[in-house]
Amino acid sequence: MRRDTGFPVADAENDFLRARRRQVMSRLAAWLRREPDDVNIMLPFHEVVDALGMVSEKRLGLQSIRLDSIVGSVDRTRDFDRRFRPTSGRVRERWQRLALATRRGESVPPIEVYRIGELHFIIDGHHRVSVAHALGLSVIDAYVTQVITRVNAAGIRYRGDLIVKDYRRLFLDRVPLTGEARAAVLLSDPWDYAELGEHVEAWGFRLMQDTGTFLDRTEVARRWYADEYKPVVAMLRQADMIGDRTETEAYMWVAAERYRLMRTHRWDADVINTVREETRPHGRRG
Repeated sequence: MRRDTGFPVADAENDFLRARRRQVMSRLAAWLRREPDDVNIMLPFHEVVDALGMVSEKRLGLQSIRLDSIVGSVDRTRDFDRRFRPTSGRVRERWQRLALATRRGESVPPIEVYRIGELHFIIDGHHRVSVAHALGLSVIDAYVTQVITRVNAAGIRYRGDLIVKDYRRLFLDRVPLTGEARAAVLLSDPWDYAELGEHVEAWGFRLMQDTGTFLDRTEVARRWYADEYKPVVAMLRQADMIGDRTETEAYMWVAAERYRLMRTHRWDADVINTVREETRPHGRRG
């Protein structure tokens, strides 16, 4: 609990010491709980953009944003932790100066941020955000630039989450799904996106051989989703073979088992039943 002395200079000094103490205790608690190293690290903006794929950006002007939506930085990820507590005494002088100005009710300029989805990344204003957190504020004024990416930012919490997004972006380069299809095809293990990409490309190659026509990546992706993926997932759902997987994981599993057991690329009820019966003794998930 924050207890003010009534002397702004002393209170600003105490604000900084309290923020530093909380950062140290948080780091110690994370170590004791054996949490991942990135649990208290700010998300680096450029790594996020690289993982999601940059499309465009648009200036939105001055807005009021929630402090808890600010999760990363363009270039100051070492000076503050994920909750913008100072990680050393290096920023103390400027930090206390801003805390003092805020306590005295002086005007503090808006910060500048990039917005990706619902997440914000600081361009300028790290100390102001840190002070605002320490003083218990919930919102802050910011000049916002929206960044549009190929893959949405939903589900990103920690740096490790970027691996999944990066592999998904590479998969979508190979298999450019759109709309409903883009949202439906989901995998938990990032490495599986590479395997699925190869699977779809092989499917498209067989289709072109059968039809004697060339199809670009966009058309292969569209045909694969409509003619292959959706009907198979519907059969798996009807046969209660999804289990605790995502639909895409169930599709990949049964496709691999189908070829291993029957050496065929066709789909019908007999194929589904054969896979189900042959794999049941092995402890099918779900």
